[in-house]
Order: sequence, then C-alpha cells, then structure tokens
Amino acid sequence: MNYEANSPEEYVQQLPEGRKEAIKRLRQTIKDNLPPGFEEIMSYGMISYVIPHSVYPEGYHVNPKEPLPFISIASQKNHIALYHMGIYTYPGILKWFQEEYPRYVKTKLDMGKSCIRFKRVETIPYGLIGELARKITLEDYLLWYKEELNSMNSRKSKDITAKAKEKMDW
Repeated sequence: MNYEANSPEEYVQQLPEGRKEAIKRLRQTIKDNLPPGFEEIMSYGMISYVIPHSVYPEGYHVNPKEPLPFISIASQKNHIALYHMGIYTYPGILKWFQEEYPRYVKTKLDMGKSCIRFKRVETIPYGLIGELARKITLEDYLLWYKEELNSMNSRKSKDITAKAKEKMDW
C-alpha cells in the first residue's frame, strides 16, 4: 500500500488499526538500536533510515537527490515489510539472520534480497530486529557502499572500453 505522508508520524496515523501498533513498535525498536548517524525520514513512501546528505552529500547513486538508504519499513497490502540493505550486502549478516530467525519465530522466514516480510504482526521478532539494527555502523555501511560504487564504475568502464574496441576492430 502506498501512503502519502510527509513524516513518519503522519504515515503511522494513516495505517489500519491492526498495523499501527506493530509499525510503531518496529520503528521504536529500530530507533533504539540503530548506531549513531542515521536519520529517520520518509523516502519512497516508507519510513526510512538513511545516511543523510550532511554525511554523504553524493546521495544514492540511483537518485542523488535522495540520501543513501539503509533500512526502511512499510505496511504493504498483505504484510509488513522491513528492507535492510545490510542483509543484502553482507553475506555474514544474512547467514546470521537466517540462523537466528527460527529461534524467535516458528513460521518460515519470508524474504527477498533485502526485504523481510511479516504476514502476521504477532510474528515480528522485535528483539532480533533490534540486534540486526545494531550490526552495521554508518561508517562500515558507507565504506562498503563507496567500494561497491567504485567496483561498479570500474566494471562499467571496462565494458564500455571492450565494446568500443569491438566496434573499432575491423
């Protein structure tokens, strides 16, 4: 579901009653456990925790006007979603999360690359989410991001050079 909101509080107020408390608690869990420096904003229609432009002026490479996203939470049509870029970027954290999840929740883990879906609010493992939020500092995530961007740009440059050579090779 897409909610038009200018602030996290406004977003929460628009939620159906069955989702408000879960999102409030999830939001508080993240805020209580997130390492210093991240900022809470509305981004892409979700409550998001980002590296602000004041820390990383270049912003998100997909849209430099947006700050660099790290964690987002959203109430979707059939589930509550937690998007965590650290799970996507750090294989060790993904492995840890997948191993810990069954200790907190008896239902099967439902996740994509960076999205963890909770179909029933009573199965949200707030303690585990708190631990997950503490795992990566702003500095570590930003270092990984910059290295990944450099690597992407290097690969892209090599691809462009190879294609240019192919065109000139007659």
